[in-house]
Amino acid sequence: MRVAIVGLGKMGLLHASILNVLPNVQLAAMCEKSSVTRRLWKKVFREIQIVDNLEKLSDLDLDAVYVTTPIPSHFFIAKTLYTRHLTHNLFVEKTLASNYDEAKELCGLTRRFGGANMVGYLRRFTVTFRKAKDLLSEDYAGDATGFTGYAYSSDFYGMNRGSKTLVSRGGVLRDLGCHVIDLAIWFFGDLKVDSANVESVADGCSGDVWHFAVRKPGGLKGDFKASWCMNGYRMPEIALQISCSKGIIEVSDDVVKLQLNNGQLSTWHRHDLNDTSFFWLGGPEYFREDDYFIKSVRENLHAEPDFDMASKVDRLIDEVQFKVDKISD
Repeated sequence: MRVAIVGLGKMGLLHASILNVLPNVQLAAMCEKSSVTRRLWKKVFREIQIVDNLEKLSDLDLDAVYVTTPIPSHFFIAKTLYTRHLTHNLFVEKTLASNYDEAKELCGLTRRFGGANMVGYLRRFTVTFRKAKDLLSEDYAGDATGFTGYAYSSDFYGMNRGSKTLVSRGGVLRDLGCHVIDLAIWFFGDLKVDSANVESVADGCSGDVWHFAVRKPGGLKGDFKASWCMNGYRMPEIALQISCSKGIIEVSDDVVKLQLNNGQLSTWHRHDLNDTSFFWLGGPEYFREDDYFIKSVRENLHAEPDFDMASKVDRLIDEVQFKVDKISD
């Protein structure tokens, strides 16, 4: 399989490195608009063509393309790849787009052109969250009655002025909070926003601390918090606590706990859940994610989360923003 990467930032290089070791995969090209970045990585990836615009991918007979550019550029790049017939198999890093309207248009293009499509919601490939999903699906804890979730990092803790990075990363909900939103949708299905509020800490316009409440038909209610200005979170942390009829499930990147109402406590750490992979870079879930997508393309299988599933995260984020804007008005 011949694969290309668009965007040579941190995520682009991570995916490129993993694809480079997958069997029967050829990293055929990389696309990056920055001349400085291109010159740097040409010294490392000497046998891989590095180009400066999408049109130069047209004659490379690509089987799939990864889009790993900043979020605001996802829509234009993905749409161009489809409409110029550069590929029909597309992996886009989260979030799918900058808003739900863009996401819906990309979903329409997938139905028009076919192929495998997937968005990089990495936590679905983390063993702890998979274990929590199994506990819910197999009714170990009973029916879910409510949940709380958070997404925290210290990326902008202590910053007292704006940064271009805040804009390029799409805001904390799209950059970080989207992961816990996607997990909740994966676990519980579609959700509706009841209320929302936001606080700007690092920048007067970005909205750095979000708190919002959701519900779904049947009575399930949830509560989310997201911040990239939290002290003590050198590494991003995603977690959920789920109240169920038979007990409580707590899950984070590193551990799952099941506390039943009868007092029984079960705990699983990453190392208890066969958290291994053929190639370890950034975490084994990155390899599992790429291996899964490439297999889906090769065997003509449906990949998840696809664009339709991922667009639900964009819809919910738009709903949260609408609630906040309505309060401001």
